[in-house]
Amino acid sequence: MNELLAHFKQLTPTGYLFWILAFVTVLSAIVVVTARNPIHSVLALIATFFCLSGHYVLLNAQFLAAVNIIVYAGAIMVLFLFTIMFLNLRKEDEESKTSLAKIAAVIVGGTLMVLMLGIFKAAQVGSYNAIAFDAKTGLVENLGMVLYGDYLLPFELASVLFLVAMVGAVMLGKREAGDRHF
Repeated sequence: MNELLAHFKQLTPTGYLFWILAFVTVLSAIVVVTARNPIHSVLALIATFFCLSGHYVLLNAQFLAAVNIIVYAGAIMVLFLFTIMFLNLRKEDEESKTSLAKIAAVIVGGTLMVLMLGIFKAAQVGSYNAIAFDAKTGLVENLGMVLYGDYLLPFELASVLFLVAMVGAVMLGKREAGDRHF
């Protein structure tokens, strides 16, 4: 206990921020899984994404933090909320769960936990070299240099794939709208 107290006394403000973000992240992730109301679960997931973006900022990956907030906390969560409200979930769904389904969920969850513990036990822990650390690691400039240098072909192929998917979606939507006669 004294070692833990000594550890917290030696922390910098960044260290305190890390521990606060870690605590809130784990707490909100637990709320995501245990919340009975799906809306509360989605709101807790948004809080988890914001805390993870805080961790990205602490790791000097500002671009990744911004993308995480824009894409996941923004677009994906709006889609989740829309889907939940569209499905109009009721309390009767909770009562329809049988004890067999609950036992199966416990067995699957326990198996996954044992697998994760085995993987973490066998994993190699990397070392940190403070001399070779580059402070510009997570910045947009370096990401752009790598993306448009080493990975230019996969980047362009992904953009062509997205363009084809968008054109296909527009054509399918246009065809379905043209088939309807009022």
